Amino acid sequence: MDVYHNYNLIIVTIISIIFTQVIKVLNYYIVHKKINFTRFVETGGMPSSHSSASSTLATLVALRNGVTSTSFAIILFITTFIMYEAAGVRRSAGQQAKILNDIMDDLYSHKPISDNKLKELLGHTPTEVILGSMLGIVIAFAFYR
Repeated sequence: MDVYHNYNLIIVTIISIIFTQVIKVLNYYIVHKKINFTRFVETGGMPSSHSSASSTLATLVALRNGVTSTSFAIILFITTFIMYEAAGVRRSAGQQAKILNDIMDDLYSHKPISDNKLKELLGHTPTEVILGSMLGIVIAFAFYR
């Protein structure tokens, strides 16, 4: 196994992340009719770059080493965990942040104590995770040699 082969896995996975984040910027533009480059580095939103990247890497490992390999079993487990966490824990944290922000707005509507709000867009819906995963698989096949 040569270093160049692993280099390709890393580069294609990074391409997957970048492509997914560009889609988030484009989605924001389509919805809000203005460009928001911070979407390129923010978490959450459509599609999930965590799911895309981990699915890209899992697919590339499967194509290179086979689905019966130990390395594929490891990356499949990690990918499943990443996708569950993105749609579960981080999404719940974002929903809690929204509720807390709403409570703060109600309590201090006449006398704000702080302009700092909690970040609400942390996780993903199951649809965002699934579409991110599908995008990752497509990218892996597109770049696999």
